[in-house]
Amino acid sequence: MKHLKTYGSATLGALLLCLPSLLGLEGLSPAGQITMGIFLMAGLYWILEPIPIYATSLLIIFLQVLLLSDQGFINFDPAVYEVESYQTFYGTLANPIIILFLGGFSLATAAVKFGLDRRLTRVLLKPLGTDPKAVCLGMMLSTALLSAFMSNTATTAMMMTMVVPVIMAMEPGDPFQKGIALSIPVAANIGGIATPIGSPPNAIAITALREQGIHITFSTWMILAVPLVIIMLLIAWRILLLLFPPNGKSIQIDFSEQFTWSRQAILTSCIFGITILFWVTEKLHGVSSNVVAFFPLTFLPALGILRKADIRRYSWEVLWLVAGGISMGISLKNTGLAEWLIGLIAWNSFGSVGVVLIFVVVAYGIANLVSNTVTATLLIPLAIGLGVSGIMGSDFPLVSAIVLIGIVVSFSMILPISTPPNAIATSTGMVKTKDMAKTGVLIGLIAIVLCCLSYFLYWPLILN
Repeated sequence: MKHLKTYGSATLGALLLCLPSLLGLEGLSPAGQITMGIFLMAGLYWILEPIPIYATSLLIIFLQVLLLSDQGFINFDPAVYEVESYQTFYGTLANPIIILFLGGFSLATAAVKFGLDRRLTRVLLKPLGTDPKAVCLGMMLSTALLSAFMSNTATTAMMMTMVVPVIMAMEPGDPFQKGIALSIPVAANIGGIATPIGSPPNAIAITALREQGIHITFSTWMILAVPLVIIMLLIAWRILLLLFPPNGKSIQIDFSEQFTWSRQAILTSCIFGITILFWVTEKLHGVSSNVVAFFPLTFLPALGILRKADIRRYSWEVLWLVAGGISMGISLKNTGLAEWLIGLIAWNSFGSVGVVLIFVVVAYGIANLVSNTVTATLLIPLAIGLGVSGIMGSDFPLVSAIVLIGIVVSFSMILPISTPPNAIATSTGMVKTKDMAKTGVLIGLIAIVLCCLSYFLYWPLILN
């Protein structure tokens, strides 16, 4: 039955790939029709997963090279479509944002290898004592801080192992065991919003804006996101306490493990600190965060801190997924598909506020049913096309709208499939889907309100 469903989904995707070209959609160029077919097929494959989602991203690039590039099989009228070089599509695999993620992966791998992550967690937890509420807050702060500068997926995988002793130290049947277990994916999802490298949707938003000549620095993103992250962490903490109140008054945690002061651990700490410092001070020195990312990427292996086995453990599939989204965005723009889709709806009848709210609701809804990365990949190019088309007027806040979509999808955490941290937490058996759903609904609804308030009241002060 499973194989039948997989083959059926794959076949349907292939039909969707051909459908727009067979229909000959009026007003859409042949290149745009092909791009729509790729877009529909990719959307179906990302949702139903007859093949892994990262494989779908590679398939997008492959089809674009075969069907839309100068090395492809189709000759387009140059007056209608200026054919892209195949290097444009291949180049998305080495896009500057990919290098930024690689830098983050190298730092995360080194931090885990030499226990910097565990040391940071102990530093944050130990002063909080044994009060269950304080311990929960400490776990969330540790997770959020780590996921801001590491992959939130890797952070969740690491922190879920560290939360086991905390749960075991509690009385059997204490409902707060669920709260502690849920605090990790919740904090990882929220903390990943804080920096461009924390979560793939952030990178997708920044890259889409960069394609329009709009550059958001590392520090600017943090100024936009960190206040929201702090507020939502505190709100999420209170929601967990409300839904899963602790029975006991204390939790005894073993802090006996010591940090290894080896040469490599000290070097890792120095490189980590220097990289973060240069990232957050990008506006002062003018060196792009993508360039700074090459520092740890180069010197951690050069100094023998990371070996070949460590590099092989990078989350390469995440990079492929992001690259596929970037490549899809290029075709949506250059073939005229985004402009054609936007022209189907009378957007100006909704007003700029209505348009933004529509995108927020749609983004949140879809991201709960599929992954937040896939949702950002599908919607952000369309929002970019709407913003640059001029339909909404010259005063349409394009940058704020794209940032809003990129952030809102990270607050979609109702189901295990919504975000990688949710999936990892569920796979441990410590988190039940029904508990995740009721927690995610409350956090998501409050987050949407706060995101919209930031969009209207706070972000214009920074971006204007």
